[in-house]
Amino acid sequence: MSSTLKLSQRETAFNNEVVTRFELYNSLFQTLPFYQVKEIGILLPFFSSHCDKGAIKEESPTKIIESFFQKYVPDIDHREQLNRMFRFIQYIERQVVLFDAIEDSSFSKIGRADDVGTLTGLLQAAATSDHVRQDISEKLKDFSLRLVLTAHPTQFYPGTVLGIMTDLIEALKTNDINSIDVLLQQLGKTPFFNKKAPTPVDEAVSLVWFLENTFYHAISGIQSKLEEEFDIDENRKNQLLELGFWPGGDRDGNPNVNTKTTYDVAVLLRQIIFRCYYRDFRVLKRRITFRGIEKTMAALEAMLYENAFNKHQHNAKDLQGELLELLGAVRETLITSHDSLFVNIVEDLIRKVRLFGCFFATLDIRQDSRILRSVFNYCTDKGIATGLPANYEELSEEKKLKSITFNELNFLCPEDADDMTKDTLNTIMLMKHIQHTNGEKACQRFIISNCQQASDMLQLIDLFLWSGWKAESLTVDFMPLFETVNDLKVAADVMEKLYTHPFYASHLKKRGNSQSIMLGFSDSTKDGGYLMANWSIYKAKVELTAMARKYDIDLAFFDGRGGPPARGGGKTHRFYASMGNEIANEHIQLTIQGQTVSSQYGSIETARFNMEQLINAGVTSALNPDSNDLLSVQQKALITDMADASHELFLSLRQHPLFVEYLEKFSPLKLLSKINISSRPTKRNAGAPLKLEDLRAISFVTSWSQLKQSIPGFYGVGTALKKMKDEGNWAQVEQLYNTSGFFKTMLDNCIMSMSKSDFRITAYLEKDEKFGAFWKKLKDEFELTKSLLLELTNTEILMEDSPVDRRSIGIREKIVLPLVIMQHYALNCMNNTTDKELIEIYDKLVIRTVYGIVNAGRNLA
Repeated sequence: MSSTLKLSQRETAFNNEVVTRFELYNSLFQTLPFYQVKEIGILLPFFSSHCDKGAIKEESPTKIIESFFQKYVPDIDHREQLNRMFRFIQYIERQVVLFDAIEDSSFSKIGRADDVGTLTGLLQAAATSDHVRQDISEKLKDFSLRLVLTAHPTQFYPGTVLGIMTDLIEALKTNDINSIDVLLQQLGKTPFFNKKAPTPVDEAVSLVWFLENTFYHAISGIQSKLEEEFDIDENRKNQLLELGFWPGGDRDGNPNVNTKTTYDVAVLLRQIIFRCYYRDFRVLKRRITFRGIEKTMAALEAMLYENAFNKHQHNAKDLQGELLELLGAVRETLITSHDSLFVNIVEDLIRKVRLFGCFFATLDIRQDSRILRSVFNYCTDKGIATGLPANYEELSEEKKLKSITFNELNFLCPEDADDMTKDTLNTIMLMKHIQHTNGEKACQRFIISNCQQASDMLQLIDLFLWSGWKAESLTVDFMPLFETVNDLKVAADVMEKLYTHPFYASHLKKRGNSQSIMLGFSDSTKDGGYLMANWSIYKAKVELTAMARKYDIDLAFFDGRGGPPARGGGKTHRFYASMGNEIANEHIQLTIQGQTVSSQYGSIETARFNMEQLINAGVTSALNPDSNDLLSVQQKALITDMADASHELFLSLRQHPLFVEYLEKFSPLKLLSKINISSRPTKRNAGAPLKLEDLRAISFVTSWSQLKQSIPGFYGVGTALKKMKDEGNWAQVEQLYNTSGFFKTMLDNCIMSMSKSDFRITAYLEKDEKFGAFWKKLKDEFELTKSLLLELTNTEILMEDSPVDRRSIGIREKIVLPLVIMQHYALNCMNNTTDKELIEIYDKLVIRTVYGIVNAGRNLA
């Protein structure tokens, strides 16, 4: 079947299954009397249409809002107008949920353009010959996939709403109108936001919902299928599928995370996995009612129940081995005495215990290198027997590496130490306790963000050895995180110094000569712009891979990807499928952040689909290396030239005197800290005046997405392409786009980012005396980028080759257009009044619009 025909069928299915049903259920939804103001549901379509027409005419948000009320509700005052707008927001927030649910319920019918890239594709390839099956089995021996859920504050749906969504999706699959009606009523009465900011433990509880309800089932399902079809070693060094967890462990820039938080989250993860096991055991118990097995079953039940429901166990320990032994005994009895009846149910539980142990997901610890250096200096100043020379702090990096010692001590942090020092040293000690209670994999990775030199890693190892750990039994993996463009340039040199350092080389040998390196997409984009960030990371991966191979190190890249292309997201699996053999791709590790959690992993079906795509990408890129994925010297020079031109333009924008002021005035940047969705501040150094370098990448990207100007996702790309055209290199760029998977994916994700931009909403700023020229600078680069990308891709509209995705984005953007216009209206009102009471109302109005805009974007933040 031709790809064009497939696309046409998917478009038809999307129109029938999603668009038509949304219009039908939305009309039902708007007639439900959720709130005191009865006519809101009736007024909303008129309001949406009015906003749409106003945007087409490029009218200012103020004119659009004022003319609407003048035309449709002329007899109410300004405060009542604001009240109506809050009611509109409540409806629109729920319209977004309804559209999400309808789209997700239609997942199997719509299919995906990339369906070939799933487990089914691998199985079909394996079926062609035993030789191919053997090749895939061999590749899977070395391959691993780790998804790491992070605590980044753009997962807006609370657990109550996620529960309703899950039930709504099931009801929509069968068009159960009565259940849908009741669930929509429940949705209308359920709050969408917290009255107070969540604690880090609250954030962990929110994300554990996904562990318990989707990943537990999806991962074991994929593992089962792979074991059934391929030769998978149960005792392999690396698990094939793994989960990581950052809430409660990631303290970089979040003063609200402390040692107690980490302990509480570790206890939570242990308890929840035992609850999952206990639920499965109850199914098992109903089936296995035979003689000769009662004692083993009773012992299993007692162990699972005690650990699932008794939260505070002073004698808690890792029980994975004991659980597997008991389940193995049950399995053996069923095989030998009961004709293997129900043995499949036991094997399913055995598989899950092997996968998740007593920890569910590995709790990563992360801290900034500057904090760790400060703690190191605190310890040396205390005069403990470190063995370091007195002038160590003044030494050059090279001399530090030669003079650093690795003395084993039992230093207890004094009570009068500052909070950061206490947290760091106490958490290092706590990691050993967590490994005892939950298993070694429960907490075995320490990530150093902003890692800039080899001594950052070695000094952290010293902190472990000074805190009671022994070098011979240091069951911890130390992981540098390289984030900025400059740090990425020196990353390979830093790693060579570590690989050649006697102590670190010895430690790596004990850890199976495996090294994970984290690369940050978000901060590098904020630092250098879209093209430079992607190209810097690509080049760093090539250099780091060559260095690891030189020293026979098994290298895993851990990609800190956000939801949108501007933060490394987008069509992520395509990046992994396009890695040439210059880049280590045996292990795929990436963060799952923000709305990506619920949009791509919110149901078992979508979670399996997206994980299978990543597995397929990793396996097929190794089995069928495409020579086009290896960039030639000339192609690398071409991309470097483009990245440099883009970087120069992006830096000139960042350094523009109006850059930060524009964001503060016309986006909700200053108000993001008031949104009760996160325990993290919107910027590092929370008490200091706003500086771009302190601003979190997530706040930076979110602010631009709220403005509907996806600057981090495209700015500089048009200028770079124009440079190529002006210099006569356009034919080479076209060839690069048509042959290189990496280059094509990078630009396709840029196109996706641009499709969520809408400069009509801020067109009124062109006439602004202060900001007019600045706005035009942004708009001109958008138009330049758009025109050249359309020419390069030989299309007439953005995302022409992805009509279903384009249509989905279009509907979502139309749903939230009134939110965007209300946000700009409220910001304008706020900038033009001194009335404190009104300013507080405008604040709330802006904040409430943020939720719906991000939720609708699904990968906006």
